[in-house]
Amino acid sequence: MSWQRWVNDWLGRLIGLERRVDPYVRPLADRVLRPPLQSFAQWLVNVRRPDDRLGLAEERVLPDESAITAAIIDEMSRFVRSHYGPGTAQRAGNTKTYGMVRGEFTVHDDVPAALRHGVFREPASYPTWVRFAGPGPLSPPDIEDNGVLSIGVKLMAVPGAKLLADERLTQDFTGLTVPTFQSADVRQNLELQRSVGAATPVFYFLRHPAIALMQGIYARTHANPLEARYWSCVPFLLGDGQAMQYTLIPRGQAGSRVPWHPPKNYLRQAMVATLGEREAVFDFAVQLQTDSYRMPIENAAVSWPERLSRFVPVATLRLPVQRFDTAEQLALADVFSFNPWHALPEHRPLGSQNRARREIYVALSRLRQSMNGVTHVEPAPDAGSPEWSGSGRSLRAGPARQRQRPTPLVDTTRRRQR
Repeated sequence: MSWQRWVNDWLGRLIGLERRVDPYVRPLADRVLRPPLQSFAQWLVNVRRPDDRLGLAEERVLPDESAITAAIIDEMSRFVRSHYGPGTAQRAGNTKTYGMVRGEFTVHDDVPAALRHGVFREPASYPTWVRFAGPGPLSPPDIEDNGVLSIGVKLMAVPGAKLLADERLTQDFTGLTVPTFQSADVRQNLELQRSVGAATPVFYFLRHPAIALMQGIYARTHANPLEARYWSCVPFLLGDGQAMQYTLIPRGQAGSRVPWHPPKNYLRQAMVATLGEREAVFDFAVQLQTDSYRMPIENAAVSWPERLSRFVPVATLRLPVQRFDTAEQLALADVFSFNPWHALPEHRPLGSQNRARREIYVALSRLRQSMNGVTHVEPAPDAGSPEWSGSGRSLRAGPARQRQRPTPLVDTTRRRQR
């Protein structure tokens, strides 16, 4: 083992110890320390950041962006092939599925005029599938790797042309439990993926202390994915010439606790307990870009200041009481693909990270599903139906699709971070 991997694993074990005490100190730390530490982290990000002099919602493509995106796909594909076998492949990021749940996304009838674009144009309700997941790129017991959680929300029965042709009636929204990405742009993303591939991700964060600090103050030992706030981290169009970021904010008081001796899948168990007794509700709010420098399109390490533009609630995501921990429902995580480019043109993803995600997500989804012998499926508008439409044909869950069983989760003794 190289000294870099030894240091990485040693620091990983220290982080693991912190995860054990985190639930007892985090509430106070968040109230007292998070605001000044976030201000300092953002100052570090911005102090030498040049002004690209772009307009609102304006992008600038990097000259070598296509080559960088291809290199990221190669790195992440190599990781998947080297760590998973046929029938067991998982996503290289947002890896471990805590739950695939049904829900309803309802657009409010009082959305301000400036925000009435795309799915927010008029009051409507859309059936949804929502995937809650862990960071990855591996799937150890929850207590070892749950600092940053993810959400994928797939609206169905959404009319209109879409930016990706593989799904006709969906609009996807994705988010993380931290307001910024782990890399500012695709160049840093490639650097991160190479560090993950070498099993030394800690050294990537040591080279980028501002990003490490920002991720660290939001990474925590979560008790329940239904009680966490999620951010888009990157911008999207909201109509013509207008950019937004969005957030999903849980309603109500957090009531879950991290068990003293947490089971391997305690986060899924917490979700099962919650949705077995009551519904879970999130407010979906959008934030308009009002300053092209302080709220950049091309730097995903910058948190858009809320003092410049507040988040405005425009919709409600409601997850009803349900049972979701069946083998059939968990298997949907393998055949569904969440991609921010499953979108109306009015919500086109912006920035280099988003442009790369279009190619990365498609390539890795195809790789994973090919390794597992399953086919990409677009869910039908009826979220409770066993029938789905995908690739222009109807697909039915049943004996003919027994290969779509849940894939085993991979445990490892060496923890990696993404």
